[in-house]
Amino acid sequence: MKTSIALLSCALVLSLAACQKATEQAAAPVAEKPGAAATPAPAPTAPTAAPAAASAEDTRARLRRFHWRLTEANDGGGQKLAALFTDGEPIQLDFGPNDVSIDHLCNRMSGDYRLRGDQLEFGSLASTRMACADPARTAQEQGASTLFSGGFDLAFEGDAATPVMVLKRANGTTLRFAGEETAESRYGAGQTEFLEVAAQTKPCPHPLIKDKQCLQVREVRFDDHGLRQGEPGPWQNFQEDIQGYTHQAGMRNVLRVKRYTRPNPPADASANLYVLDLVVESEQVH
Repeated sequence: MKTSIALLSCALVLSLAACQKATEQAAAPVAEKPGAAATPAPAPTAPTAAPAAASAEDTRARLRRFHWRLTEANDGGGQKLAALFTDGEPIQLDFGPNDVSIDHLCNRMSGDYRLRGDQLEFGSLASTRMACADPARTAQEQGASTLFSGGFDLAFEGDAATPVMVLKRANGTTLRFAGEETAESRYGAGQTEFLEVAAQTKPCPHPLIKDKQCLQVREVRFDDHGLRQGEPGPWQNFQEDIQGYTHQAGMRNVLRVKRYTRPNPPADASANLYVLDLVVESEQVH
């Protein structure tokens, strides 16, 4: 009897030990065979918001890098919007971080813009108030004022150095702009200056241009609150061009300009390059 109990106890112990060993074998990880490829871990899920934000910033930087000059404009039926083109320089768009200016009209327009995916949306525009003597330029300005509002589909064509910006409305109206690199992109940050431009030009000597007329310009200074400081400097002949500024006889203007230094300018050119930033004051002088 004692022998039977002992044998039963031994069988029970062996059974429990066998169960425990089997459990340990089931729980243990399966060893990789030598030379076998490891099972790859699942890739982490990438955030989806970051690429969209980077794309918007890339688009904004691209807009800011160039002057955008209108080369084509057609309505939804493919007809040319002829009123937007005159004998003068083409309409030009310049973008800041959140603002846009429209130049080469009788008046300069400016306002805000927004990027929404592949959409460029113009906000409300403000304008200077100079009169247009040329009926064609009046029609051009009215057409631009109406056109540059609301949203457009935005796309780019061409290469990085000579891009083309394409704006298209839902009704098929399509605008194409050729990009020309800005002075700031080429030469770095410029120095801000304020120049008062007299209403009339005067003859000035120039070694290459006969009967050249020069702007009459003097420097003015403003404090941080926009108030004039001290007396303006003396009137001087200004032989340079100011990019973005077209002088109208009889109009006195105060301009905020950016002055850039050009490395290795041509022998007949100045090292300074002036670009219009803002028309601060305008007055018609009789």
